[in-house]
Amino acid sequence: MVDNQIQAKVILFHRKMNTEQFVKELSSAQSFMAEEEYEKALEVLYNLREIEKKGDFDYSLTHKLYQLISNSESLLNQQKILGILKKFESQREKIAFDSLSKILKDENNFSLESGTIRREIEMLILRGKVNYKIQGDSLIL
Repeated sequence: MVDNQIQAKVILFHRKMNTEQFVKELSSAQSFMAEEEYEKALEVLYNLREIEKKGDFDYSLTHKLYQLISNSESLLNQQKILGILKKFESQREKIAFDSLSKILKDENNFSLESGTIRREIEMLILRGKVNYKIQGDSLIL
């Protein structure tokens, strides 16, 4: 049902959108983010970005849109990385960031460079989501 709602909203996106509708869609994306449904949030946000390019919206709304896109992309990356790491916790003591990048691409069809993976893992550590340590170009599990 949610996917049907998103499709209906996409149709609305192709029409001229006023500020009130734009704010409602931003709120909808935030709700998806709160539910950790980052792909759905990004779908809404990417559509809003296309509308924003054609519209004349307040700077604060545009800023919020791009901030939410950045946050959603990062949280989606972290979610995917965390899923892979949980699988390897019991099998390995350590994993190189390059190896993790290859595993993400091979198993999840998700491409991230090792530097991005490192930054996302640093964020997971700072958020208290994992108790790993970074040592050189590897992650100690």
